[in-house]
Amino acid sequence: MGGVEERVVAVIMVGGPTKGTRFRPLSLNIPKPLFPLAGQPMVNHPISACKRIPNLAQIYLIGFYEEREFALFVSSISNELRVPVRYLREDRPHGSAGGLYSFRDLIMEDNPSHIVLLNCDVCCSFPLPDMLEAHRTYGGIGTILVIKVSPESANQFGEIVADPVTNELLHYTEKPETFVSDRINCGVYIFTPDIFTAIQGVSTQRKDRALLRRVTSFEALQPEHRSLPSDFVRLDQDILSPLAGKRQLYVYETMDFWEQIKTPGMSLKCSGLYLTQFRFSSPHLLASGDGTKKATITGNVYIHPSTKVHPTAKVGPNVSISANARIGAGSRLVNCIILDDVEIKENAVVIHAIIGWKSSIGRWSRVQASGDHNAKLGVTILGESVTVEDEVVVINSIILPNKTLNVSVQEEIIL
Repeated sequence: MGGVEERVVAVIMVGGPTKGTRFRPLSLNIPKPLFPLAGQPMVNHPISACKRIPNLAQIYLIGFYEEREFALFVSSISNELRVPVRYLREDRPHGSAGGLYSFRDLIMEDNPSHIVLLNCDVCCSFPLPDMLEAHRTYGGIGTILVIKVSPESANQFGEIVADPVTNELLHYTEKPETFVSDRINCGVYIFTPDIFTAIQGVSTQRKDRALLRRVTSFEALQPEHRSLPSDFVRLDQDILSPLAGKRQLYVYETMDFWEQIKTPGMSLKCSGLYLTQFRFSSPHLLASGDGTKKATITGNVYIHPSTKVHPTAKVGPNVSISANARIGAGSRLVNCIILDDVEIKENAVVIHAIIGWKSSIGRWSRVQASGDHNAKLGVTILGESVTVEDEVVVINSIILPNKTLNVSVQEEIIL
């Protein structure tokens, strides 16, 4: 184990409002990193994982959102976990590595021996303490979390070739057109401070090339002559690919779950994965009931303490219910996320759906979908303040905020 002097700083990249467009309509009301999965803000899960790292000194969140949008959350989570959490706002895009480099002075204030870097929209078990131990054994400047996926889906991610004995990263390519490997980059890294030297090197090379190359004003407008700003550095193409095969980067393979949270449909799947993890890591967060004094609970279910659930309701599996919701008599909830201040009236059914803030589902109504998390309409989504009137059926649809449905709809997007 690392000594007391070996302090660790964690950095979580949270993106910005222009990055979460695929997450609409849910990101219209709240920054995507604060959307609740299994009853907790999305970014809460990697933060809680960082808390398990020995000698953790500080957690930084880096993104483009206005500071006021994260102020309350940062204050609350810092007090709850008793770890300093601070939000840092980028003035403009610097790339995944450039954003890290732009705050290098702050990150190095605690003189850390290691820097843990995570992407917020990753859902996994985050095996950070074990990964850190492996990183120390490897002796490189960086270790990448990887996972084996199907060959058909690998080209959606950064593909990795590693030495099967030493785990050295031999080759890295981002979203290749042809198959390279079924091991992919999970977006979780551990670096030594030497990573800043590597990023600075890319930036310096860009400046030097810009000085050497002279083009006419007309040529400068052509796409092939446009170059990235010297301080815009991408972690994958600019750092990982060039350093592969140079005994500086290594991989740590996880055998546990991993998903990327790009769409509302995937957020529902990931909420279920975190609920399953709670069964082992935080069983006190899960609800229970047998239909006598409390509702009948099946499988893994989270219910906020302020929510009222009728004893005749049946809830689960894979259900998360946020604050101040009201779940009526005889209602049935399966594989869904119910957000704050929602009312589910008597005998309503919600299956494979996300019900937005302050929405209402009428008596004997059904809101459901096929449950295909990857399909555009595989999960039914209701935005904020949507009213579904009595005896209305909504199937495989997305309803934007402030709509009232008094007729049934199927496979529609209602703007």
